[in-house]
Amino acid sequence: MTSIPDITLNNGQTIPQLGFGVFLIEPKDTATAVSRALKAGYRHIDTAEGYGNEAEVGEAIAKSGLDRGEVFVTSKLGNDAHEPDDARRAFDETLKALGTEYVDLFLIHWPLPDRYGGDFVQTWRVLEEVYRDGRARSIGVSNFQPRHLRRLHGEAEIIPAVNQIEVNPHLTQDELRGFCAEHQIAVEAWSPLGRGGVLAEPVIQSIANRAGKTPAQVVLRWHIQRGDIVFPKSVTPARIKENIDIFDFELPATDVEDITLLNKNERTGPDPDKFNGR
Repeated sequence: MTSIPDITLNNGQTIPQLGFGVFLIEPKDTATAVSRALKAGYRHIDTAEGYGNEAEVGEAIAKSGLDRGEVFVTSKLGNDAHEPDDARRAFDETLKALGTEYVDLFLIHWPLPDRYGGDFVQTWRVLEEVYRDGRARSIGVSNFQPRHLRRLHGEAEIIPAVNQIEVNPHLTQDELRGFCAEHQIAVEAWSPLGRGGVLAEPVIQSIANRAGKTPAQVVLRWHIQRGDIVFPKSVTPARIKENIDIFDFELPATDVEDITLLNKNERTGPDPDKFNGR
């Protein structure tokens, strides 16, 4: 079984650095994909209310034979549930769908600057509530920019443990990652392969040939060595196994730098400063 390193969050909780994402996996395919991931050795599953597959994630975990405490589960608040009472109800529905008494990590999915008067602080206070009562072991945010994080620092009582942002070799996010590191906020990288767009880069293919690994494995290893938490997704059994097989080699510092230099500041997803959740 592959040994996946843990990262310690700012509240003392630990999170596996490599996980399995279920974004854009159809609900009908999710339980099977998660079951395969758990059998392959993944112990960190990342879902969201907006993905529509929390129940299937919970089903796979329940059928895995693993104790609940062995699997780190993340979910995220739906964009239509930022009003405090709505957020409380949505969190209860997440626990019900997952069939669990707690989640290991719960995130505000998007800051939504053009909705709810831009007041994500009131939403964050609901997350603080569920953290204090133990139903979320850690809380964090997703797609937050430095100005959003500064506001939380000024108005909230609890610092986010995590900021889940789009990161890949075409969008290295060094400035935002640096801000998070300065404030002890762990970075999680979504779209870690740039939806496959980075894999054809000659630099990455050359490194992969030299390392005897696939381009995807090289990029995932790049994320790991930069210190980010990463959770690739796939429904293909061979890819699920391939993506976890990245702990038996290490990239030289020069290779890490060469991959980082591929940055184009190009997003595959929405701009957090403009996205309104619809």
